[in-house]
Amino acid sequence: MFRLLAALLATSLLASGCSAVSYDFMSTGSIRKTKFHDTDPQDFGRNHPDRHPVHGIDISKWNGDIDWQAVKRADVSFVFIKATEGKDMVDPAFETNWRSAAAVGLPHAPYHFYYFCSSADEQADWFIANVPKAASVLPPVVDVEWNHASKTCRTRPPASSIRAELQHFMDRLEAYYGKRPIIYTSVDFHRDNLVGSFEDRPFWVRSVAAHPEKTYQGRRWSFWQYTSTGVIPGIRGGTDINVFAGSRKDWTDWLAALNQVDAAGPTLASR
Repeated sequence: MFRLLAALLATSLLASGCSAVSYDFMSTGSIRKTKFHDTDPQDFGRNHPDRHPVHGIDISKWNGDIDWQAVKRADVSFVFIKATEGKDMVDPAFETNWRSAAAVGLPHAPYHFYYFCSSADEQADWFIANVPKAASVLPPVVDVEWNHASKTCRTRPPASSIRAELQHFMDRLEAYYGKRPIIYTSVDFHRDNLVGSFEDRPFWVRSVAAHPEKTYQGRRWSFWQYTSTGVIPGIRGGTDINVFAGSRKDWTDWLAALNQVDAAGPTLASR
């Protein structure tokens, strides 16, 4: 059943997901009319984000108090919510944000900011201890990027070590939450550590100056973060905005597939 769902959606997600090859060049003749905008829009050329019908946001404590009803009315389709960082930090707005997103019916996922001075097991233990299964309607996310501004850890392990630890961290989360985690990354970190790796994993890529086909050549991606200067009703200040790579039907099919996985239990999500 699970293989059938994956084949149906032509995905890089285990139960769904998308491919840059499959979905980026959508044949639709219409351009999405958004209810939000960007204060610093970039010229992405023909393949700009509005060609994708499903948009969402990612948030943390820095976004302050949020009017979730206004966000939902703005046609935001999903939200990634910062949950934890390293082995000992919880975003103080996490519980409020995921419960509020759930209350208005927005699909949501928790994300973990990976810290290279703690082990994969320490961080998996911390995430699992602080993120209830109910907070992960969408698959959990691991955010891996170089943290140039860190005051406590600027360690840059070798790529082979990063990949091994990342694999172990994701395996721990998949075993607990029953969903294959999404990898969020930036252009430089991907270039240094992830090219050609984790081809069976869903990717959420940051690319704010060019389309991912130019900055992540050959990488299949499921979500694209295209700006950090978005203006979303209900949120003060700049907000990260993302698109899902597929059509609206692909999106609803994926959500339905995830619900089937949840109903059947985590064994369906195993490889």
